Amino acid sequence: MGARIGPTARRIALGSELRRMRNEAGMTLEQAVKGLGFSDSHLQRVETGSIALKQAGHLRSLLKRYGVTDEDHIATLAQLHRESTSQEWTSFASTVHPTVRTFADIEGVSRAIKTWHPTLVPGLLQTKKYTTAIFEMEKLHDETTSEYIEQSVRLRMMRKEILTRSEDAVRLWAILAESALGQVVGCADVMREQYAEIAALSERENVTVQILRTREVGYRFGTNFTILDLGEALPSTVQTDVPWGSLCMSDKPREVGRFSRKFSSLQATAMPPEKTVGFLQQLSEEISDA
Repeated sequence: MGARIGPTARRIALGSELRRMRNEAGMTLEQAVKGLGFSDSHLQRVETGSIALKQAGHLRSLLKRYGVTDEDHIATLAQLHRESTSQEWTSFASTVHPTVRTFADIEGVSRAIKTWHPTLVPGLLQTKKYTTAIFEMEKLHDETTSEYIEQSVRLRMMRKEILTRSEDAVRLWAILAESALGQVVGCADVMREQYAEIAALSERENVTVQILRTREVGYRFGTNFTILDLGEALPSTVQTDVPWGSLCMSDKPREVGRFSRKFSSLQATAMPPEKTVGFLQQLSEEISDA
């Protein structure tokens, strides 16, 4: 992954290797951790790259149990563990849900991202005003603070930088339901700015945006999801939101494959990308200030 590899990518790589070795040893999660001082659920989260092993000794205990004796291999994995323990979003630790920080980590080291949303503009395409309006709408229901909103908006704007950075920008393919664009978030001016932002980003070589018309006959899916391609060395991951502010993620090939097929069906139903800018301009002209 070149210069972009950081703690999160190393954590995912180590977790993937540990899972491979455990499977080769023919052990369940419960068998692997028995008597080692940490739980099977902890090891499961380590294997998915969500967290790092707390102690280097835990890593050596696992490797011994898996029958790994090659000292060079052990040293390489120990180094990978040391480099995987730092966090890239520590300034958001007190306000943003841990799974959101983990997702932001993984998103930042992705090679390509595919995302679908039936009700809102996806986060990577949002303007600051649109994002702020979303969090303000939920402030009363979720009993969040102004600090939480400020931090959440700042994090989302920082995440967008992966699309516009000068080197190795992430490839994004986003599909939005027409209804997601028709719902007024904030006010008409916020929406006009949002339409313009989507149009501008879609003109970039690394960004493709399609819109699925409401009356178009074809495939539909009622829940948003994102597929993150992390390159050949790391497993692809699929993510979807859950109602209580956290995210559900899986790198199981069966789940990634299932959602990849869903995305392909949505692509086939949505308008061609070359019609996106014109449609957004039409929406901008038609939206009411009332």
